[in-house]
Amino acid sequence: MLEGYPGTLVRDALASYDAVAPDADHALCGAHLLRELNAASEFFAAHPEYLPPTGWDWAAQVAWALLDVKTACEKDPAGVCLPEVLARARRLIVSAGVIAQHEGLSPPGVVGRAHRALARRASGRVDDYLRFGTDPRVAFDNNGAERDLRMAKLRMKVSGGFRTWRGADRFARLRSYTATAAKNGVNPHDAIMRLFTYNPWTAAETT
Repeated sequence: MLEGYPGTLVRDALASYDAVAPDADHALCGAHLLRELNAASEFFAAHPEYLPPTGWDWAAQVAWALLDVKTACEKDPAGVCLPEVLARARRLIVSAGVIAQHEGLSPPGVVGRAHRALARRASGRVDDYLRFGTDPRVAFDNNGAERDLRMAKLRMKVSGGFRTWRGADRFARLRSYTATAAKNGVNPHDAIMRLFTYNPWTAAETT
């Protein structure tokens, strides 16, 4: 995001949706996963006939394991999860996802295909979903990325879009500069004042 180009800004902010950027360690949004898992559990609550005889809900197991890691991180002073808690959550997520992928254990039709795709993604990308448990710099969700995009989206809604590439480029550069400054504890107004007095703030000042 420090590069400031519109393409880079959009790519970085939306990476957790599309699982792109193969050149970096990737993190997927836990909040989005929880919403999908809760939807699956609500379906099972409304249609218990699709649950196994034991009443086991694979989506609820994945959600519980994910939240267990989140709680452990919030309690830890360093913001990371204990290895044993992380390993247990990983086992629960992978096992639930692998079992739920079997066609005979899921609802028929479109709902079943969606459930199997969700189970496949949860178990196959488990390390990306749990990355926040090992790296305190990684957030549980991508709300920060969405906030960074909000002003650009708002401008597009108000004006209908950017009239020129140069205007879009300058807007993205300025938003990238102020957003990065704010994340480093620098008042955006102060950062802009420094920019126009030929003394721009740089991230190196806070590293």
